[in-house]
Amino acid sequence: MSPKTPAFGPAIFFSLAIVLASYFIFAAVQGEYGVFNRIQIDAEAATLRTQRDALRAELAVITNRTVRLSDSYLDLDLLDEQARQTLGLMRADEIILR
Repeated sequence: MSPKTPAFGPAIFFSLAIVLASYFIFAAVQGEYGVFNRIQIDAEAATLRTQRDALRAELAVITNRTVRLSDSYLDLDLLDEQARQTLGLMRADEIILR
């Protein structure tokens, strides 16, 4: 009978399997498309959505003022407010508080 020698084949196979599994687990968690980056991207997307909504509201206000000062529809109160603000005008019956 031959002396029993340790089998290196299964040890190499399992070592290689552990290394590959570790790499894929690390890539799934920390990699470019991993869980942590996904959480960061979702948070950034939520922040950008909030900024987009604020800009849409600001655009709606500006569009409303533009329409109110257009040739087809003239809001005299808004025109009066803009003239006072831009030119620093006031009526004779007004009192300015500072």
